[in-house]
Order: sequence, then structure tokens, then C-alpha cells
Amino acid sequence: FSVRVYVKLNQNSPRILCVTNRLRNSELIDPVSQWRGPSGNILSENSSVKISPTGTLILRHFTADQSGVYTCSLVYKLTAEEPAKKLTMKYFIYAYSDPNYYYEFSVQYHAGPCNSIYNISFEKTLLQLLSKLVAELSCEVTLIKSDCHHVKMQRAGLQNEIFFTFSVASLDKGKSSTPCQQSTCDTSERLSKARILIEKFFMHQAQITRKSSEPLPEIYYIEGTLQMVWIDRCYPGYGMNPVSHPDCPDCC
Repeated sequence: FSVRVYVKLNQNSPRILCVTNRLRNSELIDPVSQWRGPSGNILSENSSVKISPTGTLILRHFTADQSGVYTCSLVYKLTAEEPAKKLTMKYFIYAYSDPNYYYEFSVQYHAGPCNSIYNISFEKTLLQLLSKLVAELSCEVTLIKSDCHHVKMQRAGLQNEIFFTFSVASLDKGKSSTPCQQSTCDTSERLSKARILIEKFFMHQAQITRKSSEPLPEIYYIEGTLQMVWIDRCYPGYGMNPVSHPDCPDCC
């Protein structure tokens, strides 16, 4: 019979037993086990493979090319008089990584003429403000696209609007200038805090526009246009499939 095992990239595998749960608690006489790797080769101990005297397998520093079908053969007797029995188990061992989580935001601003240099200047300023807002959380803001369009309003005729789409992602440990404390290293927790800060930023912009007695500036946030999507994206070469892998539905 076959068993599925999921091993995180560059981590050690769990202890993979060459025995069933029923036989695990039985006395086995003269047990002899043998492991074969995905290419059919007999496995022996080395820097990436550890096999215990009882046949337990541990794969160290697991890499993508170690994925595949591992077969264990166990020959044993339950009593000294009876003939030897043979058990064969197949393990489908998959390398996985965590998804590259990030938030994708979209927002609209009333703008000047679409060819105005002030629109470009405002875009840079907005990204700088948002980046500064989430920097302490070891997150980064990246502009995905910025488009200026003419929008026909029911009572105000044609107006110019900028449609911004940007992502907020967690910085890799290697990119971050200050290593985070253990309690604040969780990606989803930091991204959640970044989302709250960005939501408050645009709520504050809407309040300023609403309460101002001065004429509105040429470029201002259009209240209620902030939209947000949580993205789980795998790295190239990996994918999610909760139907094929119900035991690890969020794995890449």
C-alpha cells in the first residue's frame, strides 16, 4: 500500500517507518529492511539520508529533486518456526514550500489631465508614503499598475481618474535590514498589521476630503474605492491542489 508524505524544502523529513502500525507493536524475528529511492537505487546512509538499525528513514535537507516514490521492503518472521513474510510499502514523498502570501490593493484617485506631470509625481509620493508606513513590519509596497482614464459621471460629465493597483508583501529575511524578533516573524501576522495601517491611511484621506471647507485639490482619493484581495501564489514550478493533496491543501 502507499502513503503520502510532505517534506518542506530544505528541512528534514519526518521519521518514515518501514513497518505498519499493527506490526510496530509486535515482536519481529530477524527483520531485514531495505529502502529504494525514486530511481530504484538501494539507499544507504550519506549526508542526505539516515537509516536507523530498525529501518526508519529520515531524509535531510530535502530538495525538489529528492521527490518521488520511495519503496521499503521488510522481511520478517513472527515466530521462529514459520516461513519469512515480506511487506512492501510505497511512500509518495513530495517537496513543498509555503505560498508567497501578499495583499493586492486597488484604489482610485480623482486626477488632473491624464498626460499631466503632476500625476506621475503624485504616484511616486503615494508609494513612498505607503512604503514608509509598512517598513517597520518588514513589508514592502510594489506598484503593479497605474492607469489614467476618462470616466463619465452621471452629473459631473467627464472626469479624469487614476486607477492604482499595488501589492503589499513580506520582505525575505535576506532583504530585510533588521532581523525581526521571533514573535513578529510570522508572515501572515505582519501582513495583517500592514493591511490595517493601509486601510487607516485611506480612511484618514477620506475624512480629510469630507471635512475640508476648502476647494478640493486636483488629485484626491475617491472614498469607497479601496479594494483588497489576499493572494496565495506559489513560486514557479509549484502549485496548489487541495483535491489531489487533501492532507496538505495549502502547500505549494
